[in-house]
Amino acid sequence: MSTRTHESQHSKVRPGQAPRTCFHCGESIVDGVNLSVLIDGSARPVCCPGCQAVAQTILDYGLQGFYKYRTAPSQRPETAAQDVDASLRVYDDDVFQQTFVETRGSRRSASFMLEGVVCPACTWLIESRLARLAGVSDINVSYAGSRAELSWDPVAVRLSEILQAIQTLGYRAWPFHPDTRRTVLEQERKALLRRIGLAGLLGMQVMMISVALYFGDWTGMESGYRRFFYWVCLILTVPVLSYSGGVFFARAWRDLRVLRTGMDVPVALGLLVAFCGSAWSTIRGEGHVYYDSIVMFIFLLLVARYLEFAARGRALRHYDRLLRILPVTVTRLLPGGAGYHEETLPLVRLAPGDRLLVRPGETIGADGTIISGASRIDESLITGESVPVTRSAGAAVIGGSTNIESPIQVRVERAGDDTMLSGILRLADRGRLGRPRITEFTDRVASVFVLAVIILAAGIGLYWWHVRPEMWLPVTVAVLVITCPCALSLATPIALTCARSAFMRQGLAVAGANALEILYRSSRVVFDKTGTLTRGRPVLLELHCLSAADRDHCLHIAAALEQQSEHPIAAAIRAALGRAPALEFDHVHNYPGRGIAGTLRGRRYFLGTAAYVGEQVSYPVDAGSGISAGASSVLLADEQEVLCVMHFGDELRVGARQLLDTLRRLGKQTMLLSGDSADAVRQVAHDLGITDYRARLLPDQKREIVDALIEAGELVVFVGDGVNDAPVLAVAHASVAMGQGVDIAKLNADMILLNDNLDTLARAFVHARATSRVIRQNLGWALGYNLLALPAAAAGLVAPWQAAIGMSLSSLLVVANSIRLGRM
Repeated sequence: MSTRTHESQHSKVRPGQAPRTCFHCGESIVDGVNLSVLIDGSARPVCCPGCQAVAQTILDYGLQGFYKYRTAPSQRPETAAQDVDASLRVYDDDVFQQTFVETRGSRRSASFMLEGVVCPACTWLIESRLARLAGVSDINVSYAGSRAELSWDPVAVRLSEILQAIQTLGYRAWPFHPDTRRTVLEQERKALLRRIGLAGLLGMQVMMISVALYFGDWTGMESGYRRFFYWVCLILTVPVLSYSGGVFFARAWRDLRVLRTGMDVPVALGLLVAFCGSAWSTIRGEGHVYYDSIVMFIFLLLVARYLEFAARGRALRHYDRLLRILPVTVTRLLPGGAGYHEETLPLVRLAPGDRLLVRPGETIGADGTIISGASRIDESLITGESVPVTRSAGAAVIGGSTNIESPIQVRVERAGDDTMLSGILRLADRGRLGRPRITEFTDRVASVFVLAVIILAAGIGLYWWHVRPEMWLPVTVAVLVITCPCALSLATPIALTCARSAFMRQGLAVAGANALEILYRSSRVVFDKTGTLTRGRPVLLELHCLSAADRDHCLHIAAALEQQSEHPIAAAIRAALGRAPALEFDHVHNYPGRGIAGTLRGRRYFLGTAAYVGEQVSYPVDAGSGISAGASSVLLADEQEVLCVMHFGDELRVGARQLLDTLRRLGKQTMLLSGDSADAVRQVAHDLGITDYRARLLPDQKREIVDALIEAGELVVFVGDGVNDAPVLAVAHASVAMGQGVDIAKLNADMILLNDNLDTLARAFVHARATSRVIRQNLGWALGYNLLALPAAAAGLVAPWQAAIGMSLSSLLVVANSIRLGRM
């Protein structure tokens, strides 16, 4: 069965033909609408892009059986509410909901794509309307992604009723799918371009005629010609106003129906007042007309919104690439005969424990561990690391990363929604859908400001009507247009969208709505040690030879002795050698907590603590030579003497020193809280220049310390590894978790560092300050522009066309200023 969406090639319905009905909703199809969906080679007509997208989503899940009631009305669900549109009743079916709805206890949640969201005010309107529905909770609407995340009680309210409420506001919603979003956004982009094209084409004709009219005012034009030109301009302006500008009237009416003054209300009022006044002057044959201002304003505002639309698209591009990064199929290896045979398997059927073959150039389909082979892996899209990393047998790999050099075999550890990539996408959704406090504030200000402007414009118009009647119309239009607070509403969300996109590319997923603001304003940064500032695994710091044997020989013997051991010290020895040992021991015995012993070529070797080795040899043992504070020592000896002493310690993460230096430069206080020994914590604190540190702390004790800091008035950011720091991550104003090696899907941190490099976090603190600065610049410009422009427009110093340019440029300046954050 093919589910490809396409433009139907059928001709329009001609007089005498039976009217077509929409395959999805059953409504009559307007003549000239040639949209359809393809089912089993047959084109089924649909009435609009919204029905086309919903039908395509249903068909993509292979659930075309839900459309049987289109031909058998008696089989329609009897439980469907009569006031719900027929096209939405399918969403109440439990089987269909299983394809996109997540059930958590008695509540259900789902993500929806929205059509028609053009400004931040739209998100407030949808959220406030749905909040009044019984059973609906946790409503988050993303302006940047045109997404809605809903949670509801199916006993109190049905999904079709929720979607009906959204549709009543003038928006369309359907289950989110990456391909559906791209289709809808492309349709919106083309529709916007068509409106711009018509406004530009006819607007140029109106402008040329207007130039002749202006010139005629100086040279004297006969009234007959002037009246003729007025009518020509009226005829040319009507399609521009009705088609290109129709979106402003539709959205303004939508806002007024719910007793709200949105961004489009003053725009629609200005256009309507200017057109009605100009039309009256045309009919009378005298007075001033403002057709040129109308078409110019529509054209400029549509161009500004198109550029804003494109900026949002660029900010979401990296997220969309992550959505499409996983392969559709994978190669699974199944045991059979003398070895394994290959099987091509859909990714959705992959399960933990499966064995995958990943060839060079292919994408790894799930999180797993390499069990055979070695290669370089490109993890740039996920972790932000631009340089491929080398992975060999025993190393973990991330689903969505790309194999570059050699074939590898991978054992699947996590698949589907449990993978690191799925967790990252959920975190990104949480960040975009959250509404920062400053955004909520500016939305409320903008809504009140619009109402105040409308009242003020009416008063100013009445004043000019009495003082200079010929000025009331252009002044009123200029006031309505120039003060539209589009730039104010755009100031924060467009900046945060660009900043989050940049952070994600660098390897830092931002999930908390207010995380970036707190990152900038924080006064103290508290760190965990093991797994955060340090790697959490021992490394060989020093090796002192105490016999004639050299370093390489000692390492080779120790690595061979520990070849089969899983102890962290054994792994550190093998890593220090850097290659597989060529020696093989016999009669190897492990003594947990003490050491290991084995026989090589008839000679007995011992590796372990000083106490253990001292029991095996008569040679005096001195493990303290050259030992570092906080390090643990291991001795290697044979039956006659101690060959060497090795000192191990926890290695600092890459960028740890740079991060602490950056925080000090930014004026932030630092603190180290750890459950490790006092010596180990003291050594790390000394290396990083941290003067305030505590050791041997339990997670609850860490939380109590952070609570005390908060009560003292500190704004605290906590950085931990996410394994045992959950209590502290939850209580801090903002929290950062190290993403490597933990289950990201279960983390509740505000930010997740997806790579091991703390340099990324250092840059985040710097860029958080830049983001805050850009937001303040945007807000300052938006407020300053309105405060300066309003008196000028009220005084009659600004023509309507100049007001259109000013309002459009103010929004474009905010967008352009925010785009800079995407390049950081």
